[in-house]
Amino acid sequence: MNVFAENPWFQSLPPAEATALLAAATTRQLAPGEFLYHQGDMIEPSQAAFFGVAGGMLKLCILHPDGNEAILTITEPGNWVGEVALLDGMRRAHTAVAPVETRLLAVTAGKFNELMQRAPFAHAVAKLVAARLRMTYGLMSDSALQSTQERVARRLLVLARGDMTESADERSNITTSQDTLAMMLSISRPTLNRELQALVKLGAIALRYGHIEIRDLSLLQHKAEGRNVK
Repeated sequence: MNVFAENPWFQSLPPAEATALLAAATTRQLAPGEFLYHQGDMIEPSQAAFFGVAGGMLKLCILHPDGNEAILTITEPGNWVGEVALLDGMRRAHTAVAPVETRLLAVTAGKFNELMQRAPFAHAVAKLVAARLRMTYGLMSDSALQSTQERVARRLLVLARGDMTESADERSNITTSQDTLAMMLSISRPTLNRELQALVKLGAIALRYGHIEIRDLSLLQHKAEGRNVK
């Protein structure tokens, strides 16, 4: 499948491991608003537990009992999710829901564990987890040390690379809604709008109907790094 072949992590798999992963998967469809799994879920060996997004998207989020939601990421086509609970045997740490009609490849926990007996596949999964841990550390650092505008600029750069995809090539248009972006950053919509307008005035971005256009990647990078821009 081209959508997976274009993903940096999947590209890094040795051909035999990529073939084995796809062969172990079955297809699954999710309707808009349908939950894939909930935080707190336990996983049985026969359950589908490692998922590749073949079309649509998944929203990974934390739901608080009071109804508030914190969005962790939007998982685009080509990405695989769900590995952490399989590796540590604990409950799901977050919820996964399909905002739009979504097509998945699904690998059961049992088959995933069989694949993990193959050293090249286990090494690839370790690299996947390490990359996501590194991203998490970066976002935690941003939250603690960066200004709100720097955080907004940094997240736009991450989204331009496909968020979890971490592509080497940045796209010029970001289709994530401003509501979703505000929830990713744990800031209010008015605060986000103020920071976006400042980046518009600077010439780094433009706000279009339904998307954010990156007009000057270098300027956006400078703001994300807290560097002065004249």
